[in-house]
Amino acid sequence: MNIKTLSLGGSLVSPDGVDVEFLGKFNRLIREYLEKDTQRKVIIVVGGGAPAREYQQAARTLRSDVHNDELDWIGIAATKLNAQLIKTMFYDLCLEPVVQNPEIDAFSQGRILVGAGWKPGFSSDYDAAVLAHRFGSEILVNLSNISYVYSADPQKDANARPLKNMTWGELTELVGDSWTPGSNLPFDPIAAKFAREHTLRVIVANGKNIENLESILLDKPYEGTLIH
Repeated sequence: MNIKTLSLGGSLVSPDGVDVEFLGKFNRLIREYLEKDTQRKVIIVVGGGAPAREYQQAARTLRSDVHNDELDWIGIAATKLNAQLIKTMFYDLCLEPVVQNPEIDAFSQGRILVGAGWKPGFSSDYDAAVLAHRFGSEILVNLSNISYVYSADPQKDANARPLKNMTWGELTELVGDSWTPGSNLPFDPIAAKFAREHTLRVIVANGKNIENLESILLDKPYEGTLIH
């Protein structure tokens, strides 16, 4: 069985309202990929996107002493909404409920498994990493609105350069080792620790580039950052 695991950034699903055009292209690609080989399966874990950050910011405004766990639960609720939309889109291929606990739910039927956030303390990247490890995915594909991990924030540093290959230690130097609700990082530090401990490889790529995602799924040359 060939199982690919995708961490689908909420910024792709709902950057400012649901991006139906992107989802239509993503839908067609995944269906075509699965149709070509009956041994293929796909796990898709969905992030919270703009709704998560908007509601988290509202909570911070309404209450100055709001706890990080409370903010995480808000983000998790947003991931569940996005994940339910993805499950609905793949209604005939995703036959199980949206996975909310990656440690106990099984992938026993259907060709697609859709997951959402689990519990406070990390992002949906962590849930994707756990599922990738459980079901033997050699590579976890982290899809967002950036094409590479950069040496610095390119919006703040004109000298920031794209990195095509890096170690987990190098990523930790960039993103730190702790999680803050609503953080906009190339990969969750807690997920990075799990991936490092379980020798997972992660590709960070721009999900908007559907042709590039197809290349990744087919193990062809691609644009993105390989973390190992």
